[in-house]
Amino acid sequence: QVRLVESGGGLVQPGDSLRLSCAASGRFFFAMGWFRQAPGKEREFVAAQSLTTTYYIDSVKGRFTISRDDVKNTMYLQITALRPEDTAVYTCAAATTISGLRIADESTYWGQGTQVTVSS
Repeated sequence: QVRLVESGGGLVQPGDSLRLSCAASGRFFFAMGWFRQAPGKEREFVAAQSLTTTYYIDSVKGRFTISRDDVKNTMYLQITALRPEDTAVYTCAAATTISGLRIADESTYWGQGTQVTVSS
């Protein structure tokens, strides 16, 4: 049984930091990453990491850092300098390749999502 479980979201103020976690079980994934969906907007790819590549969209570069603990099969997203526009449901994803993950192809598995709300 494949399962991805996120944690770490919450209500924070602008400039605060959060660390999101995604624990995977059932199999090992070569590529893991994060998507987000803000109210009224489509799901957006945020960041991903494979064994050889790390990728971030421009709006989060320098603020978001992705990492993995392969022993625990857990992925982390360290977020600093949060902005109101970062408010969204953040969902972890896993796939065979990072290219497939970025386009959310048919091999992609999804977590349930964790809410990040940035408000003063």
